[in-house]
Amino acid sequence: MTTAFRSERPAFFDLAARVKLRVTGADTFRFLNGQITNNLARADATSTIQASILNAKGKLSAHVFVSKENGEAFFLDADPELREELALRLDRYIIADDVQLEDVTEKFSIFHFLAESAPTLVGSTRTVAANRFGAVGWDVWSASEDAQEVRRQSADGFSFCDEASAEVLRIEQGIPRWGRELTNEIIPVEANLEESSIDYAKGCYIGQEVVSRMKMSGQRNKSLCGLVSLSAAPLHPETRLESDPAKDAGWITSATRSARLGKEIALGYVKRGYNTIGTKLRAAGVPVEVAALSFV
Repeated sequence: MTTAFRSERPAFFDLAARVKLRVTGADTFRFLNGQITNNLARADATSTIQASILNAKGKLSAHVFVSKENGEAFFLDADPELREELALRLDRYIIADDVQLEDVTEKFSIFHFLAESAPTLVGSTRTVAANRFGAVGWDVWSASEDAQEVRRQSADGFSFCDEASAEVLRIEQGIPRWGRELTNEIIPVEANLEESSIDYAKGCYIGQEVVSRMKMSGQRNKSLCGLVSLSAAPLHPETRLESDPAKDAGWITSATRSARLGKEIALGYVKRGYNTIGTKLRAAGVPVEVAALSFV
C-alpha cells in the first residue's frame, strides 16, 4: 500500500527522467514566446516558469518548465512521456527562424528540493527556483556523470522522496501531470493552469484565441477537481463519475490513499453542473464527494 511521504527533514526528488531540451539561436526568445502560454520574459537564470504549449484549437501539446541559461539559451523540461512529441511539436513551427533544438535529456540530471533556501552542492551546474509541488522549491541541475555524487550529498541534509511517495504528494496538492490530467484533449484552463501558466497580457501564441475566449466567457465544460471516497473504498483512474439520477458527470484521472488525511482521494474532471464543492457523485458504485484543491 502506498503511503504519504513523511519526514522531519526537507525532501528531495530525482527528476532525471524528465525530457530536457536546450533551445538556442538568435530568434529563440521570439520563437519560444510565440509557442508558450506564459511570458518568457519571466524566466531567468535563477527561476523557472511553467507554461503550456498548445495546438491551434487551444488543446495541450505539452506542459513545460522553462528557465534561462546564461546568455540567450533556454532550457525546457517536461514529463518523460513527451520526449519525442515535444521536440517534434516545436520543430514543426521553426520555419525560417534561427532556432536550434538540442535534446539534452541524457546530459543532465535534475534534483528537486522542497526547501526555503537553495541547497549548496558540489557538482551542481545550476540552481533555479521552481514550484513543482505547490510549494517553494529548487531545481538543482548537474551533469549526468556527477548525479550520483550530488545525490549522495543530498542525503546528508534531505530525505529522499521516491516515485510512489511523490505521486501521493502530487495528488494531495492537486498538481496535474502529463498522461493523467494533462492530455491532448485538455485545454489548460480546465486543468487549473491559469494562475501558474497563463499570461493573458502577453502577445500572441498558438491557441491563444481559444484560451482568451474561455477567459472572457467564464465558461468551461469541465474542471479538474478533488474527489474523496465517502465509504473508504479505493478509487481508480479512468472510472466514470455518475450523478443521481444516473448521468455522466466526468471521470477519475489519478487516485491514491492519503495517510496524512486518512482518506482515499482522487483527481478527476467533473462536468459543469456537477463540480460544486460538496456535490455527491458515484464512481463505479462508490460514493464520492467533490472537494477543493489542494487537499492539504
